[in-house]
Amino acid sequence: MEHLIQNWNVRKPVARTRGGIVATQNRIAGEAGVKMLKAGGNAVDAAVATGLALAAVEPWNSGLGGVGFMLVYLAKEKRVQVVDFGPISPGALNPADFPLTGGFTSDLFTWPTVKDDRNVHGPNSIAVPGHVAGLSLALEKFGKLKFREVIQPAIALAEQGMAVDWYLTLKVALSAKELALYPSSANVYLPGGYPPVTPAGANLERLQLKGLAKTMRRLADAGPRDYYEGEIAQSIARDIKALGGILSADDLKRYHARIVEPITTEYHGAQLALAPNLTAGPSMLQTLNDMRGLSFARGAPDADSFLAYAKVLRDAFAIRLSTMGDITAEGDARDPACTTHFNVVDSEGNMVAHTQTLLSVYGSKVVLPETGILMNNGIMWFDPRPGTPNSLGPNKRALTNMCPVIAYTNGKDGKAWFAIGASGGRKIFPAVLQLTSFMIDHGLSLEDAFHHPRIDASGGDFVGVDPRMPQAVIQKIQSHFPVNLTELAVYPTNFACPSSVYQTPEGEHFGVADVMSPWSGAVAE
Repeated sequence: MEHLIQNWNVRKPVARTRGGIVATQNRIAGEAGVKMLKAGGNAVDAAVATGLALAAVEPWNSGLGGVGFMLVYLAKEKRVQVVDFGPISPGALNPADFPLTGGFTSDLFTWPTVKDDRNVHGPNSIAVPGHVAGLSLALEKFGKLKFREVIQPAIALAEQGMAVDWYLTLKVALSAKELALYPSSANVYLPGGYPPVTPAGANLERLQLKGLAKTMRRLADAGPRDYYEGEIAQSIARDIKALGGILSADDLKRYHARIVEPITTEYHGAQLALAPNLTAGPSMLQTLNDMRGLSFARGAPDADSFLAYAKVLRDAFAIRLSTMGDITAEGDARDPACTTHFNVVDSEGNMVAHTQTLLSVYGSKVVLPETGILMNNGIMWFDPRPGTPNSLGPNKRALTNMCPVIAYTNGKDGKAWFAIGASGGRKIFPAVLQLTSFMIDHGLSLEDAFHHPRIDASGGDFVGVDPRMPQAVIQKIQSHFPVNLTELAVYPTNFACPSSVYQTPEGEHFGVADVMSPWSGAVAE
């Protein structure tokens, strides 16, 4: 039975400037990035500072134990390059150690259940983390500032601790059962055995992410490779071994982020750069190819537009699920929001679209005792059944849902137009596709695009439709597909959490973040 109770109109302010902007799910982290712009840094410096700061202010979505992809548009070169710091399974991983027990999990993917859920949480769910390697490589290749400088705002935030507001209490409470399984995690997130709560009317209390500031200071002093070859690496390996995990010091030492070329395509007068390989980029390319021959009326998208989105998305997911090894059955309607995405534009027109994640909310649910690092559960990206394209195996890259995109103009000028992406698991790519079409096909402004209702057709039997849609849209989709009226809410995240920065031909910059995320915002330089 449908339970429709939302009764509000929510808007997010749009940042506007000729300088730089950071648009992110956490405005405090965005302010860390803007500090780098004011210190003479470029969009990449701001992105690295933001990505590091998120570990201290939004730790359940991403951090030093995570992975991701960064798209970088360099205005002088008029091209996009990709920093791939995606997950790799440990070398000692043995698929036989993940026996199936029957039934299905109810986390982010509906995989067959593995004994003890050891691919979902705990020390054996951890893939080799690429976060530090990826951000430091981006800084080295494309930035202007030093790693020691860009990590300083993150250190300050980690030392300060997180303000215990209602949203933090909610995020901890939703995962308290799993966090309680691991003493080092409960020690941080469940003080006294319960989610932290600031009493009504009192000054906000602070939650200390124990050990994280010390680890960040070590990275500042010893350099980012210490995470993979030095004191921090030895500590990570020691903690994981003590917990019964298999990720080793050799796994860390072998890990290196890499620079790869994006998928590029022309779409209705714009050039688009998409993340390649084991991301949602190839699936988005398929939908763009399917839509290339369609014509869309300028102005607000109509019923025909949303029916077209539903058709191409369902076709893309049918191929994705059968040939790329992503999810294999209808996803749980209660999928929690995870991952984080942010975008940066600087005064020179350089742009970054950056997605980073722990995979599930709180990743593996394991905080390493010595370093305070919350680790990913990247092993859950793999199909636990043998014989599929994405089956478990050692030293293997996993298929992910991340979908950062940069659009730039055709022709000799090749100026960046917008950078966009989202968090939200399999809902990411449908959100990015629709927002991209809103701006390219329908000519909507960034503000209008982000405040317009969307659908979600990310697999399963139903198309999720925002009930704020005109009845003509709902009826049109219902005439072709089963529909669930799915509300836009703070929790659960039914339509992903997108953000974007945008540049006009005159060089004016705009930024906006997800409408329903309480902490999101776009910060102008």
